[in-house]
Amino acid sequence: MTETAVTRIDHYNDPDAPPANSVVPSTTAVVTDTEDRIVLIRRRDNDLWALPGGGMDLGESIVDTAVREVKEETGLDVEVTGLIGVYTNPHHVMAYTDGEVRQQFSLCFTTRLLGGTLLIDSESTDIAWTPQEQLDAISMHPSMRLRINHYREHRPTPYLG
Repeated sequence: MTETAVTRIDHYNDPDAPPANSVVPSTTAVVTDTEDRIVLIRRRDNDLWALPGGGMDLGESIVDTAVREVKEETGLDVEVTGLIGVYTNPHHVMAYTDGEVRQQFSLCFTTRLLGGTLLIDSESTDIAWTPQEQLDAISMHPSMRLRINHYREHRPTPYLG
């Protein structure tokens, strides 16, 4: 039996998007190095650059989710240091080929790099330390760009949206 990969289509403020049928708390994390570059992964499911992150598992805290997802997707060890924002736009849904249509519910965190070595996992095709002056030219989903822009603004309080 051959297993087929589940892929997704992001619908962002799309009036023709299918209605959501699930919501999963998830995280993204901004990980920087000593040169203030941000680590980005190139996602296998949509071929766009993104912050590392993913869905929360039963039995873990949302902070534990961020730390685990960064480790799984990048090979890096981090600790969470702050909250960039809460992203719950009901007009941003991800339609998966298995029938799930997930409404966005993501918390984006700042982190401190503790160690590790960059590694690509099964969900990515590439990984890179990206200089911040190159971020605007990189192909990424608007929701990822929003999180990165909020980080770069050094907002005094988290984004709530």
